[in-house]
Amino acid sequence: MTIDVTNRSGSLVPAVAVEKLLTFAIDFMELHPDCELSVTFVADNEMEELHIKWMNEPGTTDVLSFPMDMPEGKDDAVTLGDIVIDPIVAHRQAKSAGHSPEHEIFILATHGLLHILGYDHADRDEEKVMFDLQESIVKKWESTQ
Repeated sequence: MTIDVTNRSGSLVPAVAVEKLLTFAIDFMELHPDCELSVTFVADNEMEELHIKWMNEPGTTDVLSFPMDMPEGKDDAVTLGDIVIDPIVAHRQAKSAGHSPEHEIFILATHGLLHILGYDHADRDEEKVMFDLQESIVKKWESTQ
């Protein structure tokens, strides 16, 4: 499995932990262990540019996902795609939610992976499924650390 984590944000980020979490999540989701995934941490200005370019929405955001190949089954080793996270937004959200910035980053990384795998939160039912699953993955992984 190849999970490439890059930090261009200028902030300290838990890169090694994110790599371990996503390795756990890929196994949890029963994907081929040789799937590839990229995670990049970026500064507000870069995230804002990406948000405008790809979502046609102003301002920065917490996480963006760029799917590449959708696995057709457990035996399909593919390049899943790219996850981009803004740690400054993550820190603000963590403060509002009352948990650590690291936990927020773990949620966002898992959220990004689930988007790549086709999960969405456009309506209330989809949101419940996706958010419950991301919380479950993060909590199970954190309990193993």
